[in-house]
Amino acid sequence: MPKFYFTKSLLMTSALVLTACGQGAEVADNAMNKVKDKTGQTAQSMKENTLKMIEYKIAGQTDNDHLYLEEVLGDNALNEVKAWNKRSLDRLMADPRFRAMEAEALEILQSKDKIPYVSYRGGEVHNFWQDATHVQGIWRKSTLESYLSGDTKWETVLDFDKLAKKDNTKWVYKGNGCLAPDYTKCLINLSEGGKDAIIVREFDVATKSFVKGGFETPESKGGLDWIDEDTVIAGIDFGEGSMTESGYPFIAKIWKRGTPLDSAVEIFRGKKEDVAAGAYLWEMDEDRKEVFGYSSSTFYDREYFWIPQKDGKFQEPVKVPVSEKTRLSEYFKGQIIAQLNDDWGGYETGDLISFGADDFFSDGTIDKVHLVHSPDEKSSIGGFGATKSKLLMSLKRDVVGSAHAFDWDGKNWTSEKLDFPEGGTVSIGNTNDKEDVAFISSESFLTPDTLWTYNTETGVKAKAKSLPDWFDASSMVSEQFFATSTDGTKVPYFVVRQKDTQMDGTNSTLLYGYGGFRISLNPGYSATRGKLWVERGGVYVLANIRGGGEYGPKWHAAGLKTERQKIYDDFISVAEDLVAKDITVPKHLGIEGGSNGGLLMGVMFTQRPDLFNAVICAVPLLDMMRYHTLLAGASWMGEYGNPDDPVEGKFLRSISPYHNIDPEADYPEVFFITSTKDDRVHPAHARKAAKRMEDQGHDFLYYENIDGGHSAAANLKETAKRLALQHTYLWQKLKDGQ
Repeated sequence: MPKFYFTKSLLMTSALVLTACGQGAEVADNAMNKVKDKTGQTAQSMKENTLKMIEYKIAGQTDNDHLYLEEVLGDNALNEVKAWNKRSLDRLMADPRFRAMEAEALEILQSKDKIPYVSYRGGEVHNFWQDATHVQGIWRKSTLESYLSGDTKWETVLDFDKLAKKDNTKWVYKGNGCLAPDYTKCLINLSEGGKDAIIVREFDVATKSFVKGGFETPESKGGLDWIDEDTVIAGIDFGEGSMTESGYPFIAKIWKRGTPLDSAVEIFRGKKEDVAAGAYLWEMDEDRKEVFGYSSSTFYDREYFWIPQKDGKFQEPVKVPVSEKTRLSEYFKGQIIAQLNDDWGGYETGDLISFGADDFFSDGTIDKVHLVHSPDEKSSIGGFGATKSKLLMSLKRDVVGSAHAFDWDGKNWTSEKLDFPEGGTVSIGNTNDKEDVAFISSESFLTPDTLWTYNTETGVKAKAKSLPDWFDASSMVSEQFFATSTDGTKVPYFVVRQKDTQMDGTNSTLLYGYGGFRISLNPGYSATRGKLWVERGGVYVLANIRGGGEYGPKWHAAGLKTERQKIYDDFISVAEDLVAKDITVPKHLGIEGGSNGGLLMGVMFTQRPDLFNAVICAVPLLDMMRYHTLLAGASWMGEYGNPDDPVEGKFLRSISPYHNIDPEADYPEVFFITSTKDDRVHPAHARKAAKRMEDQGHDFLYYENIDGGHSAAANLKETAKRLALQHTYLWQKLKDGQ
């Protein structure tokens, strides 16, 4: 139990200390109720009203400890980081396994046998590629015919290593948007060192050069979207008062070529309190291009607005009459496709519905709604995308996927299951609603990714590319089990191991989890995980805990805000099930998670330090009382709750890893991993938790990459190093008992 302390009076202090220590609760309550401050509040009222001001005096901890570590480039902060880095790297890189695994990881990551995943537009395929020669990467293109051949002839469009050298800036490519139908005018997104914030530059594919005097933005989150060749929608930082409290734009403006950015004309505005707001062009077909605005009050609540045009001028926005949890997704044969994340209009959470575009645009109302697909309690929609002839969809049952084609005949939706490999994950890749060529990929834990082309007009499927076997899967097996959580919920998880693994509790086992933001963890082929871990005799476990999207929006909503302990109980139940099955024991059990999964790791080592012997806590959230004040943190209050709310704040403090590190606890040695240039999850989360552990004398390792953004790696070499560090740590802890 946390050791709470309030500072209103000596009598109140004594009472609360008794309460915090679990002693004399009745005496303490009686004492507090007799105390009043000068405003006439009872001490009990004062306790409730000052909940967020709690200080951990018994443990010598306060909420204001270590604030200097929030200065990303502060000298004192970086001095701590450098010292921790050196101590950790000296140990891990001295292990002979490190160099071997780094070389193996780099060979895989830089291999030319990787699948070059592509987008298809205008009869050409486009790909972003990184290898040993192209560290920052290249944008290249080819014809579809050449791509499907055994020897693709690539043409380089833009070399980011050369650009980085020319600009003396470590550019990380963040994608592009090209103007249909010829796709030669493009808006290139570039990030310095991997940050979420980008600059946008206009690029001409025909001349392979940036457009002199073309569209270019200062560094900002957000970006540009084409209207026509001389007009863009700008949703960026326009200066003071133009960004939300979460650090994202909430104003959209029309910017004309050849005019200064400050002359752009506003067409849509959200609120400063929103997570984000903006506008975009929706190219529905050749005859209909409409501009929509959106305003996201939370991470999961969004209002859509149609912004009509008349005589070349934008009119007042018209709200789309759907619930704020509904997501408008695709346009297909006159129908606007929407996914429901709550019950609405007689349909249920998780359903995919559609309504007529012409009907809506005629008067701004929705008269008739059609059901596209309704998953049952054991299934969910994994993803979907429209082509010219079909709406392709990935459906999952107990986390295992299949592919389906849906069609609209003008009155009803029909569907058919497609012939793709089963038993793993089938993903709808790149689709283009103006083309019939679609890309679909299939994989499992032990079967490498295969990329297929599927012609939605003819129904012809062909294998386009596949990965080589990077490890000997013939000696391995993957199995699915279900653990029972504390409230009786069945939680699926997968175990990947050698066939001859003995169930004697001695197996070095890595349990991975995430549990948030409706993100599903699916069966997938990881060449590095298979090579560095399972092939060496380790057992890999993937937990499909609540908070994710494995069973649709309800699976996610079950762990929102003050219900979040269910997510952590799910993960604990999987860990305990592994022990019950004699797959492993706590001495040989390690866990890993990043970002929201890093928070999961922090909760695990503070709540159940007895259950694990290694913890990889990557780019984590750990200070849950200040997360909403750091970088993009305020945008996640829809997921975690508001620390300033009395009820939600009380719960967040009860699970906040930073606040629950106990000087008397016996923790496993935690490995914190973060990045200085992560402008999404502040590196201070990892820094402050590490410093508190250092203050209390707990063992930990720490590695902060100077570049890399939220991925903690800006290129393949840095990724290989990070993977080798992580696996060296795991082997030391779970095999050697170090």
